[in-house]
Amino acid sequence: MTSQHPLAGVYAAAVTPLHQADDHASELDLESVPVLMRFLASRGCHGAVLFGTTGEGPSFSPAERERVMRAALAARASLNGFRLIAGTGTPSLSETIELTKLAFDLGYDAALIVPPYYFRKATDDGLFNWFSEVIRKAVPADKYVIGYHFPTVAGIGFSVELLARLKDAFPVQFAGIKDSSHDADLARTLGGKFGSDLVALTGTDSYLKLAMDNKAAGCITAPANLISPDLREVWDLMNEGKDSTEAQNRVTEKRHVLEKYPPFPPTLKALLHRMYALPRWAVKPPLESISTELEEKALQELKAVG
Repeated sequence: MTSQHPLAGVYAAAVTPLHQADDHASELDLESVPVLMRFLASRGCHGAVLFGTTGEGPSFSPAERERVMRAALAARASLNGFRLIAGTGTPSLSETIELTKLAFDLGYDAALIVPPYYFRKATDDGLFNWFSEVIRKAVPADKYVIGYHFPTVAGIGFSVELLARLKDAFPVQFAGIKDSSHDADLARTLGGKFGSDLVALTGTDSYLKLAMDNKAAGCITAPANLISPDLREVWDLMNEGKDSTEAQNRVTEKRHVLEKYPPFPPTLKALLHRMYALPRWAVKPPLESISTELEEKALQELKAVG
């Protein structure tokens, strides 16, 4: 039985709905935001994370983020228990503080904060000071920060020692991390050192069972936009003390198909349209839409694995 921290569960790293404008620019599709939230909730997600990597977070201004964050709230009123987490991390300390404070002022359940990724040689002392200032200035005593550990993309991450320092200094507010390192050994290390005291949410669908075997609380993943029923089955079976191997194998097969069509945002947006009749959302430059040929190939491969 895994920890039942208030943030435990299955989360989609939600795509951000965008219209394709005539001049090839992309504009926010705010009407579709609550539609997407209701879709994810109907398919077993405990919640959604806005403006992570899959949500193209670094491509949006604070004003754009606020508009989407407010639009998502329109859906939550009718979705009992559905949680909202906002990606608020930027290289700017002051902007991160402002976005994090905004998320909690709006009533979000947590903030997902990537380390300041421009500063790739920052020390643990520097990162500890940076996160401490964010937490002290922007996070209420009863709310939560999740550190976003994705060093291959951000160029900077969390050492185990830094996690321990932040957890000791802010035992409630620094709840844990989203671990997108794709490092099975780290999942085992986190479980061995912190147990369920640190909320670990894996970013790798194919590791969900392994992570939960090592005290993880669940997952935040890009493929959850499409495969959340399978992820939820793994999560439920693990919490019931039952064998989740078959469900995990299905998840792993689908994850491996999707990994062949990077980056995730345009592929997921195309497949959400093809498989579930959601609008055909655009991506924001510098990303580009997936080609028709690759879209069809990905669709057929997913169908082949069920």
